[in-house]
Amino acid sequence: MSKGDRGRERAAARRIVEQQKAADRRRKVTIWTSIGVVMVLVLAGLVGFGVLSNQDKETDASRVNTPSVAVDDGTAFAVGSGPVTVDIYEDFMCPICHEFENQTGPAIAQLVTDKKVTVRYHPVAILDRASNGTQYSTRSAGAAAAAAVDGKFLEYHGVLFANQPEEGSDGLDNAKLIELGKGVGLGDSFATAVNDKTYDSWATKVTETFASRGYNGTPTIVVNGKTVTGPGGGLPTTEIFTQAVTAAAG
Repeated sequence: MSKGDRGRERAAARRIVEQQKAADRRRKVTIWTSIGVVMVLVLAGLVGFGVLSNQDKETDASRVNTPSVAVDDGTAFAVGSGPVTVDIYEDFMCPICHEFENQTGPAIAQLVTDKKVTVRYHPVAILDRASNGTQYSTRSAGAAAAAAVDGKFLEYHGVLFANQPEEGSDGLDNAKLIELGKGVGLGDSFATAVNDKTYDSWATKVTETFASRGYNGTPTIVVNGKTVTGPGGGLPTTEIFTQAVTAAAG
């Protein structure tokens, strides 16, 4: 092979090597470009998901109809004007709540009359599981909110406990809730709110607030920020409750 032929072969070999290198560079550019596009799409998807999630949350929040008369960040209904604040968290299907109402309710009413306490009633819904899927706890709490808006909370509160269904039953249907409302002077606006579930989402919000405050059982009785319980952490007697109010009053 002549020297000129060898030179041409080496030149051809160099061209092939350069072509391979150029092809490798193009592949790398293509790969990294593709990765970049994918990352942009992923980031765009995450941003979009975050925006939609926030919109969903805002939409959910906007669906909560907080009763105009509710206090304590819209979670309770106040009765009385005394200096000692009593918070009572209760579920209208809870038999122990009914027991506390029967046992200590008259003493609470007297303390309200004597202007010694302001009672804030928080209707929560932790026993929906005990009403065979009818969500009685939520519905009754929502009905109580509707009664409060129409100025009849305490009266309706009383008839709900007087007609309390047993745990494990279907609870009272909406027609019965409305009938009980009529019995204490509630009218068409109340009936519409019950049938339309106007305050059911509010009841859910109150229950979430209840849990966020570290409470998990009903009734929970709090006097000036201190939880009051009976022996062994059970239901406080009327005497224990009134002693707590007296101590809080100083």
